[in-house]
Amino acid sequence: MARKKVNTTVAVAAAASSYVMKAAAEAVRLGIAKMILVGCASKMAEIAAEEGLDLSIFKIVDEPDNMHACKAAVKLVAQGEANALMKGDVDTSSIMRAALDREHGMRSGKKLSHIAAFEPPHYHKLLFISDCAINIAPDHDTKIEIIENCVNALHHIGIEKPKVALLAAKEVVDEKMPITATWAGLVTLHKSSDRMNDCIVDGPLALDNAVSKEACEIKGINSPVGGDADILIVPDIEAGNILYKSLSFITKAKNGGVVVGAKRPIILTSRADTAESKLISIALSVLF
Repeated sequence: MARKKVNTTVAVAAAASSYVMKAAAEAVRLGIAKMILVGCASKMAEIAAEEGLDLSIFKIVDEPDNMHACKAAVKLVAQGEANALMKGDVDTSSIMRAALDREHGMRSGKKLSHIAAFEPPHYHKLLFISDCAINIAPDHDTKIEIIENCVNALHHIGIEKPKVALLAAKEVVDEKMPITATWAGLVTLHKSSDRMNDCIVDGPLALDNAVSKEACEIKGINSPVGGDADILIVPDIEAGNILYKSLSFITKAKNGGVVVGAKRPIILTSRADTAESKLISIALSVLF
């Protein structure tokens, strides 16, 4: 789907990384996007020589300092020279600080949130998870915006009415677990207002209920989302991060991650993620 798009350019901040550069080269080779690599040019040349990469397929912006590289990459997006921003060999806080700069950044007035896409080996379709990386302990309104960001992103890849599972440790409201009441309230809001449109929302649901029809049958759960979720909404960043890395490193599920809600997508993967994961993330950003 991403290859059918045209004139997409991604600016990579602190691009001097083997995984990042291999993903960028593959994106160019496949016709997914043009890539601008911002970072230490001499280090990029060393990596290119070691990996057998052709630097002539990229536009190179030499900026050895990582923070300055982040700012330069954000500027390229803000000025319209690139359509998406990508994190390279730099920590998340640095690139997000540059992206959210009030004067030169990419703020849109909306909440930003992270969406991770997975292809689990034993699930019947792609599975999306939010928020694994941006919002630490989202409040009620932020949770709604996270859901709306996800739904909007999935509309862009042709999923017209995504099924959204609100994850908790159990599937009934329990006063000892406040998140269960929060989720139940959001389901009521979804049914009675114009928020979270063009999707199906249900919760609280335990993870097994969200992805396994058999689990629902055993527990007697009748849910329009049960066993067929497109999106898993986690209660906080700890749950999201653990789930993301469990799927990535234990199940080895193919995955990618993008931040949405800014003026343009921000490709945000772990520095430990593979070149394939980064390539998938580039493709997702083109679609989102």
